[in-house]
Amino acid sequence: MKTIAKPTQSELKIKKSQFICRLFPSKTKEESKEIISRISEEYSDATHNCSAYITSNGEGFDDNGEPSGTAGKPMINALRKNDLHNVTAIVTRYFGGIKLGAGGLVRAYGKSVLEAIENSEIIEIEIYDVYRINFGYENIKLIDQEIRNNRLHITNKIFDESVTYNVVSPNNQDIEKIFAKFTSKVKVESVGQEALEKL
Repeated sequence: MKTIAKPTQSELKIKKSQFICRLFPSKTKEESKEIISRISEEYSDATHNCSAYITSNGEGFDDNGEPSGTAGKPMINALRKNDLHNVTAIVTRYFGGIKLGAGGLVRAYGKSVLEAIENSEIIEIEIYDVYRINFGYENIKLIDQEIRNNRLHITNKIFDESVTYNVVSPNNQDIEKIFAKFTSKVKVESVGQEALEKL
């Protein structure tokens, strides 16, 4: 799967209308909706803030007042055509006084997203099973060595009363099995899946 490495923006002028496309990495539809809400608020002076997103737990699009099927659909189609996942696209339109017609709008919104994709840094992502391992500070060296020996990848570290690592395996080894010999020292639990840059 592919996604974008970081937020990107591109601008297009068609018959005096200004189309500003912003692309954002986003892992969930909830995150996408937050981004859309924030940008729509920030650019509330725009004629339209149309959107499309494809994430790990859903996809959707919104014409935001443009004629049905002329904005959100061509936007999501541009994302699909480029096999992009975990991404949110928002096209902010400032109307220039000249109507584009349905066909013109479809082309404008689609082209706007395609141009932003061209300006983006595209990266490969994979879905990995994530495990949370919890242990005492006295076992850090032992656990770190086991992680290195098995070529595991730590995605998050929390140092609190005890230590918690979120860990993934690039070749999908059974992480619970790896730490089974340390049952008295380590607590291991599966916490779902996460899309990460290919390890």
